[in-house]
Amino acid sequence: MKENIKGVKWLEPLEMNLNYKFRNISLLKTALTHSSYANENKMKITDNNERLEFLGDTILNLIVSQYLYKKYPYYPEGELTKIRAKVVCESSLAFAARKIDLGKYLLLGKGEEATGGRDRDSILADASEALVGAVYMDSDFQVVNKLLLENFEADIVYAVAKGALFIDYKTELQENLQKITRAKIEYKVVKEEGPDHNKIFYMDVIVDNKTVGTGTGRNKKEAEQMAAKEALLVMGEIGDE
Repeated sequence: MKENIKGVKWLEPLEMNLNYKFRNISLLKTALTHSSYANENKMKITDNNERLEFLGDTILNLIVSQYLYKKYPYYPEGELTKIRAKVVCESSLAFAARKIDLGKYLLLGKGEEATGGRDRDSILADASEALVGAVYMDSDFQVVNKLLLENFEADIVYAVAKGALFIDYKTELQENLQKITRAKIEYKVVKEEGPDHNKIFYMDVIVDNKTVGTGTGRNKKEAEQMAAKEALLVMGEIGDE
């Protein structure tokens, strides 16, 4: 993506995934710029995404807190704090980033690129917060509030209902299957569709040579999660929320 840093076309699929069109595209570019990239390219210290991350973290916590306060008026402060922590934790934000294929668009230094930084939870979570900050600076609180709740409301409701934020269907499936079988769990890509910038993966989860779930996603990790989710639905371990 580095060769297209001056253009905007390469960011259009990300805006579609996010369901938001930036008026000031430089804000989005900054949100995607990791400090390692900024350092290697001798950019100003304020040109990486850390300031937007700081802003986005505050906004995200405020929006989730406000939602919880209004939605659950009889919950004490301690319970609200626990639920919020599960919703805005690193793994949750990284999972949300993968759903919109955010890692594909990050600008990373060579070292981070070589060591798998594009799919590292900490980097994806930070970029998610920076993206929230960028949307806020490009619009207003009402817009970013609507956008965030579209992405997180289901997670909040689940956290309240189950006492834990369910974001890792693969782990949940593995733990449930371990109770009844020692068979190996395999994930297999059965089909790919679409151009490279907007590819859809079709995934089967296989146990004891039998397909127990299928799923689709914009990347393999998301497709695996969705296949595991279907398997859990078939097993009756989760509801169809």
